Amino acid sequence: MQNDILIKKLLLTHDPDGRRLDSETMLLAVGNIMFHASSIIVASNLYSASFQKNDITEIETLGCSEPVGFVITKIGKILCKCYGEGDINSRITSVFDLIGEYSWDAKVVLVLAAFAVRYGEFWQLMQLYRGNTLAALISSIKLLPCNLKPLKLQIKALSLLVKIMMDVAMYIIKFENLPLQHVELGNDVLIVTKSQIYEAAYWITRSCLACFSQVTDFTTKKHEQVYSDSTIIAAWELSSLAYRLSNICSNLRRQVDQCHQEIEKNLYEKLLNLAREEHIDNQKILTLFFSSKNYLPLKDCSTEVKVGVSELKNNIVLLLISKPQLLNPVEIFLLFQQTRDHPLNERLRESYKIVWIPLPSSDTWTEAEESSFNFLSDSLPWHAVRKPMLLTTAVVKYIREQWNYKDEPIMVALDSKGKITNYNALDMIKIWGAKAYPFSSSKEKELWQDQNLTMQLLLGDINPLLAYWVEQGKNICLYGSENLVWIQQFNDKITELKRAGLQMETIYVGNRQIGEHVKQIIARSGEINLSDPLSFSSVQFFWLRLESMRRSKLRLGKTPSSDYVLAELSALLDMDDGEEGWTVIGRGGSTDVIRLQGMQQVMEFLRENIVNLRFSCAPRNFQLDPDFVVGSCTHSYFVPSRENERLSQGTVICQECKRPMKKFVVYQP
Repeated sequence: MQNDILIKKLLLTHDPDGRRLDSETMLLAVGNIMFHASSIIVASNLYSASFQKNDITEIETLGCSEPVGFVITKIGKILCKCYGEGDINSRITSVFDLIGEYSWDAKVVLVLAAFAVRYGEFWQLMQLYRGNTLAALISSIKLLPCNLKPLKLQIKALSLLVKIMMDVAMYIIKFENLPLQHVELGNDVLIVTKSQIYEAAYWITRSCLACFSQVTDFTTKKHEQVYSDSTIIAAWELSSLAYRLSNICSNLRRQVDQCHQEIEKNLYEKLLNLAREEHIDNQKILTLFFSSKNYLPLKDCSTEVKVGVSELKNNIVLLLISKPQLLNPVEIFLLFQQTRDHPLNERLRESYKIVWIPLPSSDTWTEAEESSFNFLSDSLPWHAVRKPMLLTTAVVKYIREQWNYKDEPIMVALDSKGKITNYNALDMIKIWGAKAYPFSSSKEKELWQDQNLTMQLLLGDINPLLAYWVEQGKNICLYGSENLVWIQQFNDKITELKRAGLQMETIYVGNRQIGEHVKQIIARSGEINLSDPLSFSSVQFFWLRLESMRRSKLRLGKTPSSDYVLAELSALLDMDDGEEGWTVIGRGGSTDVIRLQGMQQVMEFLRENIVNLRFSCAPRNFQLDPDFVVGSCTHSYFVPSRENERLSQGTVICQECKRPMKKFVVYQP
């Protein structure tokens, strides 16, 4: 009955005004202090590994009228009064009056922080005084005990109580982070859980008051008191509080787990229903998707500015879902180039947003995954979930089951009304970049509908110089091999043909399995006379785009037997160098693209087309004519003067050897 009256008094002080505190990070900071403080005691193993973190970032606040540190100091002043001085409950009420505007999780964490400061200061002096002159002087002024062994029982009880208080606080934070504002929870379970949280907040504050008093008592005990029964009595008092809080913790854990399960179930059902409904904008679905109490769940990675889902209103949203490692660096750079560097993006920049949602491989985050996320989220040019660890289980389950996420990166496109228009727009963006806007499945089909195999398709915008050559309609020859002898011979012969009038740009692209050998060949481009070498990253871009093209075609239900472009892409991707290299020759947007294998095919084809590459009469997969004449040919063909005028601008192919014929002028008297 008395407890009920006390709880009601605390509820009268509770008047939240919307201010927010990052309670979880604050509790981790408190845990760090406790862990380090207890490192010289045998009870250090009482501390959970979850508190043993060294990477605590800035503790966020919102709407606080005064610095949180100032509030913690005020709480400390109330707690530091002698334990028997005045009525305990009156002092507890004073503490809750001071923090009435905060949520329940923030209240308990602020109280714990006030005690942690005092507790940490005490142990810091105890650890330093033997080897630090300043610490020794302060210890002597404060009359700190030199020998802690007689206080071992009391310190162990204190450490246990602190650990249990933090465990209870964690469950309060877990409850407060539930998206209760978006998903309904049964009244019965909600009422019971809240009443237990009120009780837990009271006993955490009362326990902190006792702990504060006993730490202060360490500095005032006389020698004879240290060895008296007072130490045992003090340890018993702390153990009693620990026992009571342990029972509260067990009950609260059951209640919070029950709430969590019910919320997750309801949230999953609500996500399913929202996906089937029509909306006026994307805010409802996105708010539910990032439905924790995190008031600014996203951040602009390039500026480090925290943003809410309202930032995405009226935009097409691309949700990039991957492991915390995201993609390999080359794929990231390609995606960056296709979404940021293209001139078209200047016009579309405010029309769509990319949001990175990293998901761990298992149910829990590893340190390596957290480290990878923290590094990449500070480096990317897009938006990202600020605290992906807070994503609800229902959202993760929805992504895996409804969007078929299997740990391979996907990019789900939502239109401005929140409707899913493409379950994976990643490949089409790699292929076409901003030209794929608005990134829907129908747009992907439209882009492929009239798309033939051209140099423009193969090269895209992976390199500004290549884009210029394609635009100018230049003849382009892509070639690949890992055979240095073949590459050298190929370049030597191309140089000879260029002297003879061949107008063609040649580009080395290695092969699909880009290894260290290809990298070395590109690095030695000057030595081996590569005519127009690409950078290693551009070569990687080239093959990544080809792979994306094949996946995109296959996803649309195409097969190599029914789709010529897919067949050629597959043949190119599966090309085996062997001892011979290969080439692909074409011009700009022309559909006459020829794939050749081996030196003989390449050279004979180029000799035939040395004056003016005309592909319209040539087969796309060039094969030598079985009647091809080897060696020199003596066949001649006389053209009358009138016909000679008509053919003077073209090339005459010999009917015997199938090669271009040399022109001579014969004068008849």
